[in-house]
Amino acid sequence: MSRKIVIIGGVAGGASAAARLRRWNEEDEIMMFERGEHVSFANCGLPYYIGGTIHAREKLFLQTPQGIRERFNIDVRVLTEVIEIDREQKLIRFRDVITGIMGEQPYDLVVLSPGAKPMIPDIPGLNEATNLFTLRNIPDTDVIKAYVDEKHPRHATVIGGGFIGLEMAENLRERGLAVTIIDQGEQLLNPLDPEMAKLVEQHMKLNGVEVRLKEGVAAFAAQGTRLLLASGGVLQTDLVILAIGVVPENELAKQSGMELGFRGAIQVNAQLQTSDPAIYAVGDAIQVKDRNHGFATMVSLAWGANRQGRLVADHMNGQAISYDGALGTSVIKTFSLTAASTGNNEKTLLRLGVPYKAVHIHPASHAGYYPGASPISMKLLFNPETGMIYGAQAVGVDGVDKRIDVIATAIRGHLEVRELADIELAYAPPYSSAKDPVNMAGYVASNIMDGLVQTMQWHEVDDFYRTGGVIIDVRDEVELQAGVIPGSIHIPLAELRGRMSEIPHDQEMAVSCQVGLRGYIAARMLTQYGYQVRNVDGGYKTYSVMAERDSDSDLPGGELDEEAKDGSGTELTLLDACGLQCPGPILKVYEAVKALEEGQKLEVTATDFGFARDIEAWCLKTGNTLESLGVSQDKVKAVVRKGYSKSPAVNSQ
Repeated sequence: MSRKIVIIGGVAGGASAAARLRRWNEEDEIMMFERGEHVSFANCGLPYYIGGTIHAREKLFLQTPQGIRERFNIDVRVLTEVIEIDREQKLIRFRDVITGIMGEQPYDLVVLSPGAKPMIPDIPGLNEATNLFTLRNIPDTDVIKAYVDEKHPRHATVIGGGFIGLEMAENLRERGLAVTIIDQGEQLLNPLDPEMAKLVEQHMKLNGVEVRLKEGVAAFAAQGTRLLLASGGVLQTDLVILAIGVVPENELAKQSGMELGFRGAIQVNAQLQTSDPAIYAVGDAIQVKDRNHGFATMVSLAWGANRQGRLVADHMNGQAISYDGALGTSVIKTFSLTAASTGNNEKTLLRLGVPYKAVHIHPASHAGYYPGASPISMKLLFNPETGMIYGAQAVGVDGVDKRIDVIATAIRGHLEVRELADIELAYAPPYSSAKDPVNMAGYVASNIMDGLVQTMQWHEVDDFYRTGGVIIDVRDEVELQAGVIPGSIHIPLAELRGRMSEIPHDQEMAVSCQVGLRGYIAARMLTQYGYQVRNVDGGYKTYSVMAERDSDSDLPGGELDEEAKDGSGTELTLLDACGLQCPGPILKVYEAVKALEEGQKLEVTATDFGFARDIEAWCLKTGNTLESLGVSQDKVKAVVRKGYSKSPAVNSQ
C-alpha cells in the first residue's frame, strides 16, 4: 500500500531523504515543499561564487525541481511554504509565496528539514543598514555578489569569526576589498583550541585581513557605513556581512507542539523521530548528541544532514537504524592554510571535567626532500588511562584534511590512541613520510601512556618559571635568535651529558626544543640520571604562538629610511627555504646573511608559514631590517636587508 510522505525543506537533508525514499519504494507518493526557489544547491560553495573561484552560477545547483521530478517521480513544489502541521488530522497546510493561495495535503509521514537561519542580534541601527547582508541561500548570494559587482565597495566588515565569516573574509579579500573581521570572542574558529586558531588568525593578517577580537558592534550609523564599536571606536565601511552564528528554524515544529531542546533545536530520538513518531526531522534544525560523551548539541554541517536524510528513509522502510551522534568533523580553507578538526576540543574536555592529555606535533606534509613539503601543526587529545581518542585538530598548507579524516575514522572505529601508530597508511615521498603524521601522533601519545615522559603544556610554562621551575632550552644557539622562553637556560642537546653538574637535582625541571623531539630525548636522558623533568609539549613553536609579544601579534609598522626606499647600493640575493621545517628556514637565513655586505638584501621564500613570525623576531634580535613580508603562490616571501634602518618597518604585501 502506498503512503503519502511529505518532506518540508530541501537542500542536503530533505533532498537526500527524498531520493533514498524513492529508491526504496516506487509506490509511495512523495511530495517536497520548499519555501525558496531552489530545492538542491551547494550552500557550502556560495562564498566561493561571490569571490570568483566558482565562475558559473549554474554549478551551484545540484538538482533542479524538474530534474528531481523526472528522475525520481517526486512532486516538488518550490516557492511553497508549509505554515501548519495539523497532527490530529494528519494534514499539512501550505501557502504559495507568490500568489498567497492556500492548500492542504494529507500525510502519513513527514520529514522536517527546515535548516537553520542566520542569527540577527538586536543592535541599534541594524534594520536601517542598507549595506548589511547575511548568507544562507542563492538569493542571498545573488544580492551580495551584485552589490560587490555594481557598487564596488572598497572596505568590508565581517561580523563573526566562524566558518562563514572566515570564508567570506577570504573571498572578499580575493576580490580586492580591504576586510576587517570583528568577533566578541577571544579567538577565531571556536571548534579549534586557541593555540591552533591563532595560526589561522596570523595567516589572515598575513594576507591583509584586519582581525579585531574581543570587540563588538554597539550600533550602526549612517545606514551601516559607520560602525560604533563596543570599545568606543568607529569603523568606516562600505559592506557588512553578518555571520555570528545560526539558530534552528523551529517555528513550524514549535507551533505544532513538538518538543524542543538545546538552543531551541528540534528533539529527536536515535531513529530521528520527533516527539510525534510520524514526524521525523533532520539537518541543522535538530538536536544531536556528542558521539564521545553524549551531551546535547547542534552540529550545522553538511555530512550530518545528508546522512540523517538517508537514515530516515531507511527507517521509514523497516530498517533498524540508529543515529548515534556527531563528532563535528570539519575543515575550512583560509587563503593558503587549511584548518580541520574532529571530536572534542580541549575547551570541551575542561568543561566536562574528564581526564585527558594533549600532544602537539609539527610534522611535514610529506617527505622533506621532495619539493613542496610544508609543516602541519597537529593536536591530539586522549584519555591517559584508557587511551580513548577524544579529538584532533590540524592546521597547515597541505595534507591536513586526510590526517583529520584518518583520526575521525579511528574514533568511529573505537581505536585507542596507541593504535594510531599501528595504522598502515599509503606512503610515497610526494604524499607522506614513512612515519605518517598520524603515526607520529600515536607514537608521541604512546610515550605518555607508557610513562616514558611527562609533558608540560604551553599555557603552563610561564607559571612554572615564575614559581621557581628551571627550564632548559636544548636547541642550538643560532635557533635562539628567533626567540626563547623567558628565563630559560641554554644547554644544547649535544652538550647535555657533559654539563650535568650545572643542573640542580632539587628543583622541578622542564626541557624545551623547537617542536618537542629533542626535548623528549633530553627528558629521557635526564630522567635516567635521576632528574624529575617534563618536556614542553610541541616545543617553542607551540609556546611562541600564544606567547605575549610587544607587537601584540601584529606586524610592526613605520617608514623605511630613504636609503631603504630607493634601494641605492643594494643587491638582491635569493634564498629558497621551501620544504624546510622550523628552524630550518631561519638557519638558512642566518648563514646567508653572514655572507652579505652591509645594506645588501636577501629575498627568502619558505613554505612554513611560521617563518613569518620567526623572521620578524630574528630581525629584531639580530639588528637586521625586515623590509617586506607577504604571501605569494602559497609561500611566505620576506626581504631582509643586512643592517638596521633608522626607522625599521614591514610592508605587508
